[in-house]
Amino acid sequence: MTRTAVLTGASSNSGAAQRRWITATGTIALFGARLLPETVRIRRIAGTDRRRSGRQTVGLVEEPAAVRAGAVAAHGAELRRIERDLRDGTQARLVSLSLRIGLAQRACDRDPEAAHRLLEDAQHQAEEALAELRHIVHGIHPPILTDRGLVGAVRALAANSGLDVTTRVDGLADGTGDGPPVPAAVEAATYFVVAEALTNAARHSGSRQASVRLERVGTRLRAVVRDEGRGGVDEAGGSGLPGMRRRVAALAGTVTVTSPAGGPTVIEVELPCAW
Repeated sequence: MTRTAVLTGASSNSGAAQRRWITATGTIALFGARLLPETVRIRRIAGTDRRRSGRQTVGLVEEPAAVRAGAVAAHGAELRRIERDLRDGTQARLVSLSLRIGLAQRACDRDPEAAHRLLEDAQHQAEEALAELRHIVHGIHPPILTDRGLVGAVRALAANSGLDVTTRVDGLADGTGDGPPVPAAVEAATYFVVAEALTNAARHSGSRQASVRLERVGTRLRAVVRDEGRGGVDEAGGSGLPGMRRRVAALAGTVTVTSPAGGPTVIEVELPCAW
């Protein structure tokens, strides 16, 4: 972001100091305008997830009790983590930012140089708070899903994976209006599963070849990630598969992993959708 006049130097002249203060408050207000939509979006998503979790738990009667309890507990823990990150991270930065602006306002006339330094610190803190909010939002519902939809987001994952990935899509909207939209919670879960599976393939498979298939199967969304590597995936060995299973189980979905020694490794996820 282009630095404003208030950050280019200080003057002992009171009128100039006041002009710098007005410019600075405009700059901070701009940051506030950018931060507020991110905060509102986080609260809306978290609240929606709570309500959705309550509704979906009722429908999981066919799942084993231990899996259901683990999924619900993991989902609750994730919501608490988000709230903790907001309270201890972003909120703390914004409180400090407000204090620095107040100090700069009081120092504007008597010590323009000090006001200049405080406003520089305030700008840095606003930038850091915005970065933290974006990181939190990405962990809940990646913005690329809003911008491109599931198909476009998965194609971006494939392009940036470092692998030679082929993608196939059947019966889903691809940004051109074809096919029904995917519910937001299912979209996010599928995105994170595909991202984790491609990351594992790039790190551990020993192959540069992989494929991703997204398809509508009746009232379910199926995602299949396959790599042509060495196989023999160990779920307890840091593969990320337990996390995938918890995320998918929270939405009454299923995860099937096939990974014989010598490969290939195939991860298939199915999630129910209200098309």
